Amino acid sequence: MDEIPAASQRLIASARELGLPPVELRYFDAGTKTAQDAADAIGCEVAMIVKSLVFMADAEPVLALIPGDLRLDTSKLATVAGAADARRATLEEVRTTTGFVAGGTPPFGHRTSLRVFADKRLDRFPELWVAGGTPSTVFPITYDDLLRVTGALIADLTE
Repeated sequence: MDEIPAASQRLIASARELGLPPVELRYFDAGTKTAQDAADAIGCEVAMIVKSLVFMADAEPVLALIPGDLRLDTSKLATVAGAADARRATLEEVRTTTGFVAGGTPPFGHRTSLRVFADKRLDRFPELWVAGGTPSTVFPITYDDLLRVTGALIADLTE
């Protein structure tokens, strides 16, 4: 990859501002849009992939960090967010809220401040992989750093 995509550059700058170690961005031509795609490209367990999912808890956009091998339970997310209902954000809501496209949304560096909720099962691995700002970029992050920079509330969020 000759040039780092603009979205990934914004992410790298955000990581630096948050005091993270330098981002080791990896680029995959075939893409890493799904957790399985990312795990296959990286050569890791799908459970090590963190899905950064934007949902609407009533009218509030929130971010759910979910292990790649599990599915989000929207009723659990609604409960921890104090909402009556939760639904997946539209592609436009994701882009407007985060500044990133769905499938490439990182867990931090968003255009607007979001409440973040992390599933308790993310702690199974000390190192995880997250989206790098585009559907074809990823980077590793430690579990501890992920929680520190996102300020995520840990909860049971999966089916």
